[in-house]
Amino acid sequence: MGKTGGRADFEWVYTDQPHTSRRKEILAKYPEIKSLMGPDPQLKWVVSGMVLTQLLACYLVHNLPWKWVLFWAYAFGGCINHSLTLAIHDISHNVAFGNKHAKWNRWFAMWANLPIGVPYSASFKKYHIDHHRYLGGDQLDVDIPTDWEGWFFCTPARKLLWLFLQPLFYALRPLVVNPKPVGQMEIQNTIVQVLVDAVIFYFWGLKPIVYLIAGSILCMGIHPISGHFIAEHYMFLKGHETYSYYGPLNLITFNVGYHMEHHDFPSIPGSRLPQVKKIAAEYYDSLPQHTSWFRVLWDFVFDDSIGPYARIKREYKLSKSE
Repeated sequence: MGKTGGRADFEWVYTDQPHTSRRKEILAKYPEIKSLMGPDPQLKWVVSGMVLTQLLACYLVHNLPWKWVLFWAYAFGGCINHSLTLAIHDISHNVAFGNKHAKWNRWFAMWANLPIGVPYSASFKKYHIDHHRYLGGDQLDVDIPTDWEGWFFCTPARKLLWLFLQPLFYALRPLVVNPKPVGQMEIQNTIVQVLVDAVIFYFWGLKPIVYLIAGSILCMGIHPISGHFIAEHYMFLKGHETYSYYGPLNLITFNVGYHMEHHDFPSIPGSRLPQVKKIAAEYYDSLPQHTSWFRVLWDFVFDDSIGPYARIKREYKLSKSE
């Protein structure tokens, strides 16, 4: 990582993100990849099955002792909820119903949001666009930790705490780094979520609400699945800012591990990203990749060269219209 003023800093680069040029090069060589773009007709059924499973689980846990509510929240419900956040990630690219039905995608994301327990999908969509357009952009890409996070969470114990608190930073960082006005979709998202939470509480009490929200928080913190947060863009090898993972956890995370492929072709649903790698294998096989999300978390905590500062940053000059 770079050094500025005698302290650790982000790795500043002055070139464009690599995904733009690689996308053009791959499409020129393999135009058939365009046929992979567009909605995934199976996504709405898979997501709906997961939402209904969690609603059934709310009923099943409402009479359990608290220790078992928390156990199942971490071991089962949180895994589904984390997977649903990644479904919302896919849906934010309009791959559930296509670009012609953008509003349908927004409403379907709210449906996928219900088991998470807190309103999330509308705000995520708004900021995720910037993550792709301005990858690593200073004050634009809110996926990048703040300077304070990089400075403070610099020891193994503090980095472990940072991982545990990751859902909190993920939610609050946009409000600090790049605040945006609350839109109509976010208001609707909040109203729908609060109403459904209230109905669950009315029929089954507090335990199902804790099951849902605790599961979301715990499995976005210190959990093998949450390794993808670190694996995707933290600089484990100097100069490389996006990494893929091709292991079995892709089966329950909508192939979010195919992250280089996703940033190259964000309009291709996660279910078809393995086909991108198969078609254009020579573009990806030689690039650095992760083999274990658990190992990613372990290295993040105990490797002194990796921490919240291990990110590539760049400045984008925006026009006044942006």
